[in-house]
Amino acid sequence: MTVSGGRRVISTNALPTHPTGVYPVASSDPASRYDRNPNTIRAQSLRYDLTSTPSGMGTNCIGGEVGVMLDGVPLFDGFDAGGRDAGAWEVQDACAGHPQMSGEYHYHDLSPCLPSWDAKTVVGFALDGYPITGPRIAAGDILTTSDLDECHGMTSEIVLDGKTVTSYHYVMTQDFPYSVSCFRGTAIRAPGIPG
Repeated sequence: MTVSGGRRVISTNALPTHPTGVYPVASSDPASRYDRNPNTIRAQSLRYDLTSTPSGMGTNCIGGEVGVMLDGVPLFDGFDAGGRDAGAWEVQDACAGHPQMSGEYHYHDLSPCLPSWDAKTVVGFALDGYPITGPRIAAGDILTTSDLDECHGMTSEIVLDGKTVTSYHYVMTQDFPYSVSCFRGTAIRAPGIPG
């Protein structure tokens, strides 16, 4: 990741640094009774050219990619392609990820493999440039969707680019919709989307 001239650029192959599950899901795997994901995880070539000073009018973002995590894994909204709760419906690996049709490994919900769940620690960035943090605010205290605004965020103290600042940020939670549910700022087009 580089930050320069008002831009935050994240280039990634979308492959996580942690081990993944086996995809496609084999017919002999008990999980295939519920959801046989036929997709294979493949390296991608993605470049997120985000603003480092987000602003602007927000928009609804339901329907696909909403950000990128610092481990380079794309973040999708809480819905699967059928409009269902992806965290509850889709077969995901132990790190809460799985591939879509082009082989792009991604998360929909809070991964237990993220390096921190702390609400002050940035773990990713939304397509509008605002940071994404974890839900832990104190020992034993975890934010939920009901603690957040309509876009699944809040304004509080976070550590951004090595400095403690008060900023708006989205929060990953353990309950649906899990992450960004609308954009507060002006979003870029997701780099994995053709066209």
